[in-house]
Amino acid sequence: MRTISRAKTTVLAVAASAALLAGAPSADASPRTGSLGLPAYSDLVVDQANHHVFVSGGKTGNGVVVTDFHGWVRKTIDGQFGASGLTLSADGRTLYVALASGDAISAIDTTTLTETARYPTGSQSCPAHLARTGTVVWFGYGCEEAWNGGIGKLDTATTPPSVTLDVQGANVHFHHAPLLASQAGDTGPLVAGQVELSQSAIHVYAVTGGKLDARASGAVVGSDLTDLALSPDGKTIYTASGSRDAVEAFNSADLTRAGAYHTGQYPNSVAASPDGKYLAGGVRNPRDDVYVYKTGGAAPLSTLDASSDGVLAPRGLAWSADDERLFAITRPANGSAPALRVLDSPADR
Repeated sequence: MRTISRAKTTVLAVAASAALLAGAPSADASPRTGSLGLPAYSDLVVDQANHHVFVSGGKTGNGVVVTDFHGWVRKTIDGQFGASGLTLSADGRTLYVALASGDAISAIDTTTLTETARYPTGSQSCPAHLARTGTVVWFGYGCEEAWNGGIGKLDTATTPPSVTLDVQGANVHFHHAPLLASQAGDTGPLVAGQVELSQSAIHVYAVTGGKLDARASGAVVGSDLTDLALSPDGKTIYTASGSRDAVEAFNSADLTRAGAYHTGQYPNSVAASPDGKYLAGGVRNPRDDVYVYKTGGAAPLSTLDASSDGVLAPRGLAWSADDERLFAITRPANGSAPALRVLDSPADR
């Protein structure tokens, strides 16, 4: 195991210069610390083709920040009311954004970085979390903590694209908007879990003809579920729950246990690398807050310091497609304004 020093990281600057916003490269490659200019944080997505990272500000903000792979801000996309969950289309040309304060899902062109469409999800629906299988964008929605949350779908293959609510079935209710994770193939699976409950349950669905087919479910992840991830083949579910001291793994077919990856108390983030080789788990600790394992490994390959000036944000980790970078969202220990840290060579290969 080796700890990667802070000297091997790149941190997002508070504000990019006019030249950076125009797309000009920076000559200053020194590490920087600062805010993304967002009031809070909700989600991040890595666009490998364009070398962009998209970061949303949550229900109290109205923007999506776009950075390059060095952490420099390229643009802030305004008018995204309560921008929360993010997911990319199958061809990577469209970013879908759940607008928790706009009762809609917006579509943003990943080349021009401009909005091209907006799909209403219904009055007082508050879509918050996104996942995709094939051409269907699934969204976890629900405005209040009153067991009125559900799963909806945006079918982008219809003309015009259509929205349907309560596709999870009448026998399943969520306290509020459920967290979603999926694999991008047409058949999924799609996994839904309720965050921040004293006993969190997860539900696994197969996707058949654009419809959800209920499979395994159970309260196996402990309490205070914060993050979900799936292995690239969809066979393994990884969970980060506050009541555990490890990222846990479960077989998606029947929720039997498939290992655990020690992180220490209160894990809040988990990310599987796109090729399935590595797993990153994070905790809300100052320093030594990210653990990178070889999938199935007994000990971490490296322990990373993502937040020397704060703490790792919940659901704050994402890999680049080539495994060369791990992107981490941090925030002040007693604040909400996020910053982006780029961790180079996270597996120390």
